[in-house]
Amino acid sequence: MEPENLTCIWEFFLLGLSENAELQPIHFGLFLSIYLITVLGNLLIILAISCDSYLHTPMYFFLFNLSLADVGFISTTVPKMLANIHTHTNSITHRGCLTQVFFFMLFGCLDNLLLTVMAYDRFVTICHPLHYFIIMNPRLCVFLVVMSYFISLLDSQVHCLVVSQLTFCKVVEIPHFFCDTAELVNLACSDTYSNNALIYIVIVIFAGVPVIGILYSYTRIALSILRVPSVCGKYKAFSTCGSHLSVVCLFYGTGFGVYLSSAVSHSPRKGAMVSVMYTMITPMLNPFIYSLRNRDIKRNLMKWFRKIMYFSTLAVTFGS
Repeated sequence: MEPENLTCIWEFFLLGLSENAELQPIHFGLFLSIYLITVLGNLLIILAISCDSYLHTPMYFFLFNLSLADVGFISTTVPKMLANIHTHTNSITHRGCLTQVFFFMLFGCLDNLLLTVMAYDRFVTICHPLHYFIIMNPRLCVFLVVMSYFISLLDSQVHCLVVSQLTFCKVVEIPHFFCDTAELVNLACSDTYSNNALIYIVIVIFAGVPVIGILYSYTRIALSILRVPSVCGKYKAFSTCGSHLSVVCLFYGTGFGVYLSSAVSHSPRKGAMVSVMYTMITPMLNPFIYSLRNRDIKRNLMKWFRKIMYFSTLAVTFGS
């Protein structure tokens, strides 16, 4: 088949998780539920942090942006998949595919960098508690978040550039439920050695460096906790970073699992099923981890819940 440049192809085909028609309603209901729970949970955390001045601290400022990133991350892929299932189509325009690549890498990298910033925040909290508010001043916090957005934007631009330079055959069937950069490179008809090399370099820089930063921060935290004489003191120190550590393990654990599954299994469809973990399950569980393990968030959410119940009761009373 004659290869054509991406700009000449107006439509790609997303094969999704399964071609079994009987499973499509189940997939639709399941993923719609996951999406709604994720968006609602993260929006509740955003609302709780925004409306309570007690939560206007560096840690919650970073958590606010992490929740925004999680909403953007899952909204990049799931709505299109749900629309395809509902309309019984699996097509996506080349512009839509590039848009997915851009926002998927933007919010994925932003998650990665914000978790690194939050690890640094936990490091300062435990290792330099007396100088915490001097070090983590508002100017530094805003700078760290702005730089996270800027670096994420740069990362997504590089991936979009790589995809836009690929040459494809006339029929492009992507064995995934979204436009994954690795799958697009594998489907290209042209030589992709330079593209793969560039992608690996970008991954090492934009993913490897943050991982090293998180490992360094938690190594220093662990050494600092071990020097605490009392068991109660050690537990209190560890509890301050328990939620963040859980989210880090979930985020990188699922991402590493996807990498291992793609390396061991050569079935792209199995890789797509495993990628559900980090594209949907991780953003969905983050609000639960932070709300259940964090007394401040839990207290604020309960306060909002009581207000909603109170006004709902009043509305029912006056309505009757």
